[in-house]
Amino acid sequence: MEQRKLTIPAVEPFKLEFTIWALRRRKTNIVDWWDEERYSRVLVFDDQPVRMIITQEGTNRAPNLGLTLISQKGLSLSTQTEALLIVGKMLGLTIDLHPFYKHAARNKFLRDLVRVFRGVKPPCFPSLFEALVNSISCQQVSLDVGILMMNRLAKRFGVKFEIDGLVQYAFPRTEDLENATEADIKDLGYSAQKARSIKELAQTFPRHDTTSNCLTKLDNEQIVQFLTTFRGIGRWSAQYTLLRGLGRLDIFPGDDVGAKNNLQRLFHLAEKPDYEEINKLTSPWHPYEGLVYYHLLLEKLNRNGVI
Repeated sequence: MEQRKLTIPAVEPFKLEFTIWALRRRKTNIVDWWDEERYSRVLVFDDQPVRMIITQEGTNRAPNLGLTLISQKGLSLSTQTEALLIVGKMLGLTIDLHPFYKHAARNKFLRDLVRVFRGVKPPCFPSLFEALVNSISCQQVSLDVGILMMNRLAKRFGVKFEIDGLVQYAFPRTEDLENATEADIKDLGYSAQKARSIKELAQTFPRHDTTSNCLTKLDNEQIVQFLTTFRGIGRWSAQYTLLRGLGRLDIFPGDDVGAKNNLQRLFHLAEKPDYEEINKLTSPWHPYEGLVYYHLLLEKLNRNGVI
């Protein structure tokens, strides 16, 4: 076994706890672990699982992160470098929140919300494939059910990391699903349509996620048009992937049921807003609609006593 401790700087302000909750969403998430002080996830490099443990060092105003990498096979320099890049992307470490805070300070609906959750950075899934599978899993079911099915997917097909009695699973990569059948995926609780969509995405997307690099050259609408050509990816799934998979912060998934509830509560509306009304309500927040989306998620988790 080899273990390395690295230090990662973060643009202030940064609060690890808030950022991890925006990423994991539910306590039941077994891919993204959080124990009130440490975040843990298994990543796979050169087909070898590496457990990473992240802690916040310093203060929210002068933050550094401690990154511990643990491998049973060894840790090459390239693996360490790639891990640093992935963590930076996943936790939004280089994003400067100050322009958003100035913008929010002028909005009566956002002022207090942003103050309470100061330091949350916009999280991003490490791969486009993971973002798409998340979007498919959570379609037309509760978030709790969606995460339950993804837990089963990780246990069945994800690369396992086991040491000293601890077992943790990586989120499945496209190659991990290479030999899976639609029936195998359906057995985990997915509908036949969702199972087919996930299998087709696993067959379509390349191992090294080069599609993400190509999509960075396109605007939001072009990306939505591209993603919705895939089976099972509609407008909500595409917008969700824009935000959580590609880090486009000027997007608010307007068909998101949870987001509709959050906006209804924020604006004290008699009914849930529809897609067009959501666009009108969120347009004054441009280009930070996605950041507000995460703040509203945290506010709901806080109301439910999760954080």
